[in-house]
Amino acid sequence: MAENNLGGQQVLLLPEGASRILGRDAQRTNIAVAAAVANAIKTTLGPKGMDKMLVSEMGDIVITNDGATILQEMNVEHPVAKIMVDIAKTQDKEVGDGTTTVVIMAGELLKGANDLLEQGIHPTTIVRGYKMAAEKAAEILAEKSRSVDVNDEATLQKIAMVSMGSKNVGDDSTKAHLCKLVIKAIRQVMDKSHAGKIVIDHDFIKVEKKVGGSIADTELISGVLLDKEIAHPGMPTAVNNAQIALLDVALEIEKTEVDAKIEITSPDQMQAFLQQEERMLKEMVDKIKKSKATVVVTQKGIDDVAQHYLAKAGIIGVRRVKKSDMEKLARATGGKIVTSLDDLNEKDLGYAKLVEQRKISGEQMVFVEGCKDPKSVTIFIRAGSQQVIDEVERAITDVIGAVSSVVETGKYVLGGGSTEIDVANGIRAYSSEVGGREQLAIQKFADAMEVIPKTLAESAGMDAIDTLVQLRSKHKTKEGSVYGVDIFKTALGDMAKQGVYEPLKVKLQAISSASEAAEIILRIDDMISARSRPMPPGGGMGGHGHGGMPDME
Repeated sequence: MAENNLGGQQVLLLPEGASRILGRDAQRTNIAVAAAVANAIKTTLGPKGMDKMLVSEMGDIVITNDGATILQEMNVEHPVAKIMVDIAKTQDKEVGDGTTTVVIMAGELLKGANDLLEQGIHPTTIVRGYKMAAEKAAEILAEKSRSVDVNDEATLQKIAMVSMGSKNVGDDSTKAHLCKLVIKAIRQVMDKSHAGKIVIDHDFIKVEKKVGGSIADTELISGVLLDKEIAHPGMPTAVNNAQIALLDVALEIEKTEVDAKIEITSPDQMQAFLQQEERMLKEMVDKIKKSKATVVVTQKGIDDVAQHYLAKAGIIGVRRVKKSDMEKLARATGGKIVTSLDDLNEKDLGYAKLVEQRKISGEQMVFVEGCKDPKSVTIFIRAGSQQVIDEVERAITDVIGAVSSVVETGKYVLGGGSTEIDVANGIRAYSSEVGGREQLAIQKFADAMEVIPKTLAESAGMDAIDTLVQLRSKHKTKEGSVYGVDIFKTALGDMAKQGVYEPLKVKLQAISSASEAAEIILRIDDMISARSRPMPPGGGMGGHGHGGMPDME
């Protein structure tokens, strides 16, 4: 690619035919791509949102209306589309809910920016206005938020039901059942930090699933469910009041680290060698027996001979358990993970009321349940088909994120688009105080906030413009600020009375991420085909770069 510079002389900047989009064309392309991604998932918002069917090249099917899942499964190539996917991933990782909201907002912010760019407003002015508006939005949300206590189960249940409302996972009673399980699980695993704040580690709420039964059969296990079977058929299949040894030790004779050679010249030597191995394994089992353990769970292997001695002693053995599951077991049973059998004693053992192997849908699983005040629990999902069970898992993950966000911050806001209208009104009032060209960008930010009630109205079959006009009118008075879109009655409704509550943290994160994504995309005025980075020695993906942008045209 050549450019005319230096008094008409051509300067070679890029190889001929190299891909490059610059200036206003780059901005138009980027905004169009972002808007296309937002439009792809827009119809999934709310309880009456539609589902998407995603079919992979291999023919695998995913049916969902979960924004993060749709974007992750979509085969997007354009760099800006990848930015939109990234903000959905961030939203999902940080707060576990609101992934569709954040992408729709980002798309709407960029559409508004496009109108201003057409009017000759500079991108940096728009970015500055958006930053100011995002800060003001956070202030308004904090003012509008309401407090909730971790013991207020009724409010937490309403927040959970709103989060699950858009998921196609059975009727209201089934959803209520799932929400109760999640709230109970969160209360069980939550801890207090040194500063006295509530902290919830989602890793300690294990979600296990098996096809079979109905969604109503989903249960909360006060302990850990292992997708493993007991190591030896001679071992008991159930132990009450189990004393559990958690080992990071192989109950087998491990090979030496260095190359070693053992010369055996006679059958007697062979016999002595085997007897010595057997004696060593028996000693290992004796150490376990001495600690009074009735169940052994190890991250490593258990030799056949060791299995035999454990079975003779009436001890259950479970082997090759994942490290993450070992940590969960330690938190649930109160046991310690031991790395040397010589150090194993009764104080290191964990406790569970019952350790039992059960056959679920033709596969053996080990239930470790009835733990005393477990700090790790398992939600065991059942449903009739793989597609349904996957959607239930996504729904439960969203509810865990939503309820955790509320419990950690102790704050929630009204849903149904009610809060977004308040934020939009507040930002519009603020724009007149700011003045200058930034005022135009702040007003566009306010318009973008209203995309949520508009989309909710559209998915319910209501007239989006009429709904928006009525909501603006209602929210001019203090008493009317509780009104939002009542999807089920296809009219405006009192969100406070109906208990349509959403976590403050989810809203704050959505506005912050959407604003940041829009600002990043608006600052791009040139898209150039980058040189492929050399592969690192030995290949691999580590140093692999994109050789071009064929889909930017």
